[in-house]
Formats: sequence, structure tokens, C-alpha cells
Amino acid sequence: MKFTKMQGCSNDYVYVNCFEENVTDMGGFAVQVSNRHTGIGSDGAIFICPADGADAEMKMYNADGSYSEMCGNGIRCVAKYLYDNCIVDKKDIDILSGGSVKRIHVETGPEIVSDLTGKTFSQREDGMAVNKARVDMGEPILMPERIPVIFSDGSDRIVSHDLFVEDGNYKVTCVSVGNPHCVVFVDNVDAVPLESLGPKFESHVCFPNRINAEFVQIVDRGNVRMRVWERGAGETLACGTGACATAIATILNGFSDDRVTVHLRGGDLDIFWDRNGDNHVYMTGDAVTVFAGEI
Repeated sequence: MKFTKMQGCSNDYVYVNCFEENVTDMGGFAVQVSNRHTGIGSDGAIFICPADGADAEMKMYNADGSYSEMCGNGIRCVAKYLYDNCIVDKKDIDILSGGSVKRIHVETGPEIVSDLTGKTFSQREDGMAVNKARVDMGEPILMPERIPVIFSDGSDRIVSHDLFVEDGNYKVTCVSVGNPHCVVFVDNVDAVPLESLGPKFESHVCFPNRINAEFVQIVDRGNVRMRVWERGAGETLACGTGACATAIATILNGFSDDRVTVHLRGGDLDIFWDRNGDNHVYMTGDAVTVFAGEI
């Protein structure tokens, strides 16, 4: 089976072109290939599939084999794969993920060459490739029952809300951008004991579908630093949907205006919440092919 290793903001996945390949157990495949010692090594596996009403469907599985509705960094790489491999020939690409269609606008130029292989992968005759993409993430979901989160006080939004975890009380802001997120603001993101604290948030009783947890340090009104614990994957170097949730939480708490640069361990993502327009959230970041192979 042929595969391609791609990364966006250092959030890396194994991609399989299911226009040509057939995978019967996607979750099991994700577990095998994601292992960084006995597999290819990744945060999970993403399958690029045919779709009705869209240019393709993205099916994303975490490193533990669990299904995820959406991956912001992954969907940019899917758009790159579709364009670079001539499956589509346009710069506005519609991709179905988790029952929702997202539109991705791609920016093209000479392909960014991976430091690992020193080669290019674009199949286009003009030699151009996608290096950056902007994802229309749609409207953020703030209603607790739709995220979903369960709190007993009947709040219509979970903004700076008390959450008791084993070692104390945290002020959390919860939002879904296709998958559920819980954002916590901290003074020093580097000091967060994420390896021990992350699992407690992920599996907390208030989050029936588990949760992605973001710990965020405010730098100024346009910049934040973030670390993320992703459900089913643990700490990753970046999370696109988490960056969107972080920007939304930062705005809702009055810490920033409508545009925020989120600085992650794997790189930067630019997030814009168009509250005065269509109310959609837009995420812009890189998309890079690392290598291709056969397993």
C-alpha cells in the first residue's frame, strides 16, 4: 500500500489515497502506522476518499485508533494532496469531514522541499505546489449540548466556567469547531504538567465524547502561546482546530480582537473570526509533504 507522510505546523499524519487504495480497518491501520518505534510514526492516519457533494472526504483516525470528526492541520494537507496530485484543478477545494463540508483556499508556488528527502512531490506539469492554505472552519459551536459538554447550571455558553479536576479548580471555555475543545488560560504554558494533567481533562465526566484540552498563555492582544493535549493522541506539536478554539476563547474572554496568531510548539497558525461578517472562523497555515513510501 502506498502512503504519503505530510505535516502542517508539525502536526504529522500518514495519508492514504483511497481513490486508489482500499483500507478495511482504518482504526487498526492508524494504530499500526502511528507508532513512532514500530510503525511509520505520526499523530494518526488520514484517508482521502471519494465523496458525493464534495471534491473528497477526509476520514481521520487518531494514533489510538479512535475516529475524529475534524483536523484543521490535516485538512490543509488533504487539499495539498488533491491539488499536487492533479485530483482537482482549482484553488477552492471542498472537503467533507465529520459530516460537514469545509472549503479550503490553497496558495501555490514552487514546492517547499522537505529537509529530510530534498525532493519535490508535485505531479503538476507546471511544477507548482500548495505550500499554504486557508480553511473556512464555519461557525463556532458554543451551545454546551452541541459541543458536547455537561454542566449542571444551565449555562448557554461555557466561558470562564469552573471545572474541578483532581488537583484543583480551573476556569475553562468550551467550544466546538467540528470537534470538542476546552481552553484554559495559564500564566506560563511551559510550566503546565501536561502529561499528567491532559488525560484528566480528556476523560473528565463533563465531556461525554472526551475533549481536546488547550492550555494558553496570553502574550499580547494579537498573540498567544498554546500547548495542546489531543484526545486519542496525547500532546502534539500543533492542533489546527485547537488553535481555532483557542482564538475563539481568547476573543470571548476579552483578551484579543478578532484576529489572533497562535504560537504552537510546531509553528504558527493565523486565526480570524469574522464576527462582523459571516461569523465563520478562518485558519491559515502551511502544508508540507515530508516523504512518500510503500508499506
